[in-house]
Amino acid sequence: MNPLNESSSKPSVAVIGGGLSGIAAATALCNRDFSVELFEARRQLGGRAGSFVDPQSKDLIDHCQHVSMGCCTNLDDLCRRTKISDLFTTETNLHFFGPLGQPACVTACPWLPCPLHLTGSLFGLRYLSLRERCSIGRTLLHLARQRVPDDRQTFLEWLQQRQQSKRTIDLFWAVILVSALAEGIDQISLQAARKIFVDGFMASRDSYPLQIPNVSLSQIYHDRLLPWLESQDVRIHLNTPVYQITGNRQGISGLWLQDRSQRQFDFYVLAVPWRQVANVCTVELTRSMPGLKHLEQFRSAPITGVHLWFDRPITALRHAVMVGHLSQWLFNRGIHNAQSGHYYQVVISGSRHLAQRQHPEIIKEVRTDLEAMFPEARQAELLRSKLVTDQHAVFVTPPGHEKFRPGQQTPIENLMLAGDWTRTGWPATMEGAVRSGYLAAEAILQENGRPERVLVDDLPRSWLARWLFVD
Repeated sequence: MNPLNESSSKPSVAVIGGGLSGIAAATALCNRDFSVELFEARRQLGGRAGSFVDPQSKDLIDHCQHVSMGCCTNLDDLCRRTKISDLFTTETNLHFFGPLGQPACVTACPWLPCPLHLTGSLFGLRYLSLRERCSIGRTLLHLARQRVPDDRQTFLEWLQQRQQSKRTIDLFWAVILVSALAEGIDQISLQAARKIFVDGFMASRDSYPLQIPNVSLSQIYHDRLLPWLESQDVRIHLNTPVYQITGNRQGISGLWLQDRSQRQFDFYVLAVPWRQVANVCTVELTRSMPGLKHLEQFRSAPITGVHLWFDRPITALRHAVMVGHLSQWLFNRGIHNAQSGHYYQVVISGSRHLAQRQHPEIIKEVRTDLEAMFPEARQAELLRSKLVTDQHAVFVTPPGHEKFRPGQQTPIENLMLAGDWTRTGWPATMEGAVRSGYLAAEAILQENGRPERVLVDDLPRSWLARWLFVD
């Protein structure tokens, strides 16, 4: 089959879905001589990386706080290509607070080689005993040298086999992983956990710094990124749901919009959440893609954001990690306007356990957490609050989950998949979403007879990390 449209000077591509995976695919293809049109059901781009206007404060509230890390090389590449890098601030000092408010700063030592560069910070976690810190250090090294041939084990089981105490699990291992993967470590696979610790903190000196948005997510991925895409001749169709894509195993013949109009393209990138794939594809198409038969086994994990407006600042820190509390991360969103006050967001990942609790009770406990960490919070008046839960923030990564994730190239030559749920080698992250879009673009280039690498390499490992670690 020749998917090219002979009547057009450029091969045409329909990208269905305007989240980060769809944006990444459109960005990669529009710069490689393709005619790209992007269809998004919502009124703005960004997908889960979006915002809404709070009716009381008039502030833009993110559906869920998103941060990146230095190891997210493809997300960084997308930001540079689309000229939105200036909307993020790099934080090289990570601020932790122990159960009793003990402060600790995680930062790289300039004279120790990677992966020893964070050793001083690990031993600075004074809310852990010296014995516990030594035990964690040994286990981190063992994790970096651990091969995961079959991925049958949960990370909790692996930690228990290495005599990690409940206290180190609760105050160190779970603190990192629940924040990153939004699920308890009794559900997280060893493979996913290793990815977070090795790639995020140990493989490169530049992998651990945070990239925190300076503005709301809609201002980044819609207000700034949409005009850039349009400047590259990408046609954006907002508030335009795709009703169905049609065709058979020989190829996609077209897509139908909800107004029952039909459009035809040479290639199609289906960049919607895994829960929506069956709604867009016909039964015949779904049966033509064996990789989709396991989608019913995917599970979502929720993340809750507690939005608080105080009459005064409670801390000047841009972020804080709160250990041993209901509250996990605090992000300082600054003053948006004189009437709304000082705006902070507390993030609670893996928040399924909050479903049976009343909102006022949760907010009261969060405020108690803040008062324990920051004395200024005790005198501050809480002007208003809002609790927002994204029930489908990420997908869960239990043992054996990797084999259920489909690749971007489907058996149908002109149909590609994109989304953080596809096989990217990463868990549910913005980096995974961008990688999937880039890989879908690579698949289209391959089908078009112009094979080219779009994916950006990982950060280079230090000489010591290359010697110590197992790939």
